[in-house]
Amino acid sequence: GAVRVAVRALCLAALLGALGAGGTELTLELPDSAQRCFHQELESGLKFTLDYQVISGGHYDVDCYVEDPNGKTIYQETKKQYDSFSHHTEVKGVYTFCFSNEFSTFSHKIVYFDFQVGDEPPILPDMNNRVTALTQMESACVTIHEMLNAVIDSQTHYRLREAQDRSRAEELNGRVSYWSVGETLILFMVSIGQVMLLKSFFTEKRPSSGGAGT
Repeated sequence: GAVRVAVRALCLAALLGALGAGGTELTLELPDSAQRCFHQELESGLKFTLDYQVISGGHYDVDCYVEDPNGKTIYQETKKQYDSFSHHTEVKGVYTFCFSNEFSTFSHKIVYFDFQVGDEPPILPDMNNRVTALTQMESACVTIHEMLNAVIDSQTHYRLREAQDRSRAEELNGRVSYWSVGETLILFMVSIGQVMLLKSFFTEKRPSSGGAGT
């Protein structure tokens, strides 16, 4: 009765907390020799996390850097396929993070990133200020919440892997198609050359019109 209702309510809160927790997720197109920057105003003392991964294009690599409001570079990596960066803000202001494909002159990239700000709120009321141990029901809900977070992270990871593998498969299929067309043209030209060569062997040569006068 009442216990089951309470369990369902707590588990529902854990589920909503797991699904609602998050920040900004975006998949962007990054042309060759281009750079895309994003800006976020943050308070001091906040934690933010930036996760990114190149889904398709070139060697699946990109440059990334993060600057604080004073223009100081707090993170910089070159030609990375994927990475994760966490930082606690020291000053209030606009933080900038950029993805650069300027080192590539012909490869079009698709980049996924997830920008999380702040710590996840507790799933139970006054959980951080409690002086007593969690009950068995509350511990079970916390465990469910953590497992749901793990499931969401796994789904995101496998979704990105699937998109990356699909891009590679399409790229490979395109190369195979072009190679097949090239082989067909070469075989066609060789066949015509062989036919013309064999025809020249069996063509009768007419005698010259000039001759000795009688």
